[in-house]
Amino acid sequence: MRGMEPEPARRDRALIGIAIAIAVVVVAAIVAVLLRPTAERLDASTPEGVVQAYSEAVIDGDARAARGYLVPEVAEGCERVDGVSDGEVRVVLVSATEDASTADVRVSIVTTYGGGLFGPDEYRTDGRFDLVRVGDEWRIETAPWELSVCAPGSTG
Repeated sequence: MRGMEPEPARRDRALIGIAIAIAVVVVAAIVAVLLRPTAERLDASTPEGVVQAYSEAVIDGDARAARGYLVPEVAEGCERVDGVSDGEVRVVLVSATEDASTADVRVSIVTTYGGGLFGPDEYRTDGRFDLVRVGDEWRIETAPWELSVCAPGSTG
C-alpha cells in the first residue's frame, strides 16, 4: 500500500517550502521595522516641539530632562515616578491650538506590547498637554498621566 503515504521527496519539498515562507515573513518584518520612518524633528520653540522633546525624555527614562520642560512650580513640587511602560511607546501629534499665552496639544499615545499570533498587541489612548508661556518659552503645565514624570498628588 505505497499509495497511502506521501513520497519522502514530496514531504521534504513541502517542509522546505514552509521554511522558506517563514524566512520570508521574518525578513519582511525586520525590513519593516528598520525602514519605519522616524519622527520629524519639530521646532523646539513651538508647543508641539516642547511636547515632542518632553515625551522623548520621558520615554527614554530621563526624568531630569523631562522636568526641564515643565513650568517651574510643577517641576519644583514634582515627586519623581519611574518609567512610562513596559512596552514600546510612541506619541503621535493629533492637533495643537495656541493663543498668546496658552496652548493645548492633543496626542495619541500608542503602546505596543510583545507579540501575539497576529502581531504585537497595541493599546491607544488620547492625551492632552496644557502649556503656558514662561518668558518667551513654552512650558508644560499638565501632561497625560501616561507620560507624567510626577507622582499623582504631587504638583504636576
